[in-house]
Amino acid sequence: MDYKDYYKVLGVSRTAGANEIRSAYRKLALKYHPDRNQGDKQAEEKFKEINEAYQVLSDQQKRTRYDQLGSEYSNYQSKGGQPEGFDWGQYSSGANNSQQVNFDDLFGGSSGGFSDFFSAIFGGRANMSGVPGNDPRSRRMPQYEQPVSISLQEAYEGGTRILETGERRVQVKFPAGAKNGTKIRVANGAPDGTDLYLKISVMDDPRFTREGSNLYAPVTVDVFTALLGGEVEVPTINGKVKLTIPPGTQPDQKIRISGRGMPQLKNPQEKGDLVVQVKVRLPKNLTTEQKSLLQKVRSLDK
Repeated sequence: MDYKDYYKVLGVSRTAGANEIRSAYRKLALKYHPDRNQGDKQAEEKFKEINEAYQVLSDQQKRTRYDQLGSEYSNYQSKGGQPEGFDWGQYSSGANNSQQVNFDDLFGGSSGGFSDFFSAIFGGRANMSGVPGNDPRSRRMPQYEQPVSISLQEAYEGGTRILETGERRVQVKFPAGAKNGTKIRVANGAPDGTDLYLKISVMDDPRFTREGSNLYAPVTVDVFTALLGGEVEVPTINGKVKLTIPPGTQPDQKIRISGRGMPQLKNPQEKGDLVVQVKVRLPKNLTTEQKSLLQKVRSLDK
């Protein structure tokens, strides 16, 4: 069994903080998500690897254990040791018992399926033969938790997916308004019949920035619309709407559209707002007539 460098998988340093790890995970999960790479087996495997790395590095208990292992293994390798000769069992006994679940049909792809390395250190259904000290009877009752990435659109609408665990198929519903850290309990969804918890991570959306239940989006208008007022189309998460630009609108001025944000998690009928930040586009190449008219306007403003 080979050692896995989870820091390298996420592209972060070993001193990276929780926010940096979360940001790296979300960026990579968005890039390799099965919905965006349908039929690409390499992307699917990469997505699994990313989820596995985040499962460890986002959990302080797992991360501490993993860092201890990494230090010992690095020292062992520096003395010429080979993977097959390392005593993995000293780290598997009494490990934090996250378990392997088959997520092949969950949220558009195989986000589960932990490696032998993960299963040996943190528990799981992978083949554990030959790993000293791995006596399942010595473990505590397992806590099953799996990170799952969804799009902002899915977080807005909610939805239903099919989860396969062994020979069982379980329908999983995730609520409208789900956000980072939202946990979904799947009763009897784990391999041993205990509960499974899905921990939601909402991927970045190029159109919007989310803060709580509010969404933020930029819109660009020409200088004449900003000065004189007018109407522009702006995107919302469920279609475009007409927005009235008041005369004299300033650059970076914010205009709020009520009820066009994200649903409240516990009260999905209530929605946040869409906050539009106005960007003013200045003309670069003015005609002689335009320059003359603007000179007149400037002189009247004195």
